[in-house]
Amino acid sequence: VLRSAKHPLFICGGGVVISRAEAELCELAEKLSAPVATTISGKGSIDERCAQSVGVVGSNGGTPETRAIVDAADVIVFVGCRAGSVTTERWRHPAPGEARIIHIDVDPAVPGRNYKVDVPLVGDAKLALSALLTELEGFQREGDLSTIDAKKRAKFEKFEVLARSDDTPIKPERVVFELSRLLDPDAILVADPGTPCPYFSAYHVVRGTGRRYFSNRAHGALGYALSAAIGAHVGRPDVKTVTVMGDGSFGMCVGELETLARLRLPLTAIVISNGTYGWIKAGQKTGYGQRYFSVDFSATDHAAVASAFGIRSWRVTDPSQVQPVLKQALASAEPTLVDIVCQPLHEAKAPVSEWVA
Repeated sequence: VLRSAKHPLFICGGGVVISRAEAELCELAEKLSAPVATTISGKGSIDERCAQSVGVVGSNGGTPETRAIVDAADVIVFVGCRAGSVTTERWRHPAPGEARIIHIDVDPAVPGRNYKVDVPLVGDAKLALSALLTELEGFQREGDLSTIDAKKRAKFEKFEVLARSDDTPIKPERVVFELSRLLDPDAILVADPGTPCPYFSAYHVVRGTGRRYFSNRAHGALGYALSAAIGAHVGRPDVKTVTVMGDGSFGMCVGELETLARLRLPLTAIVISNGTYGWIKAGQKTGYGQRYFSVDFSATDHAAVASAFGIRSWRVTDPSQVQPVLKQALASAEPTLVDIVCQPLHEAKAPVSEWVA
């Protein structure tokens, strides 16, 4: 199947990172001249600066450009992912029968669960990819990645227009743009599964491979990011850890600021503050004729709350202050919090193809 493929594509999930199969994936993708897309949990499977990298696909973090790459594939290799509803936009991209499917997963119940599979392979991602490399020894597909490059450039050109906007409230794209430029390549970023997730999944470029990006997408539970970031710092105290959350999530984990303050952990927390449960309100806008219920709450000065815990904090309402304030916060050896007043999701051009509430 791989030898005869004209437009092969890998879609990789967290299983690649867990298995530490990044080197085998990269070698196989180069051998096949195949682009590599990821799920949200699969970020870090490939260096996203690489010519082969497509970025995240699906309804949460995917864009029209990444969707076009999926639709153009004639052979899709799912590796270490479920091929679930988010990654495939409710099993429409790829559409059933439009591409031949190879599915690699360590769980025997996964291949064939969501798509008719031409080649199911049950096994560890690293071992399976290594076996494929052995099978394809001496084979080299000649391919052209210029179309992939053009799609990626188009995606990020649209992003930069929004990211450089001086509109208020501040566009979330501005936060992603400035933070990504300031972070060291080995920094750990923990994004809450609410408002931050689609923006950082789509536009934060992971430089290098391995687990540098975390988001709780299994259940999408809000309030995850701050506690998870504390755990990430304990596991990797040698690198900077940054967590990004919405204000709804902040309300669910605010007590952990006491942990930060007591232990003086050099962690930076960023709150995207828009006064709503953004995903739910966006879903009510598109699915229920703008009949909003229990999604809005009063504006809170999260910087003042953090300050009350003894944490150095800033509140940002001016787009021009996002970069200098983030730079100060990231440079601190103490815990810091930056509260950024942002455009709400239901008014934004978030990389989400379908809101479900």
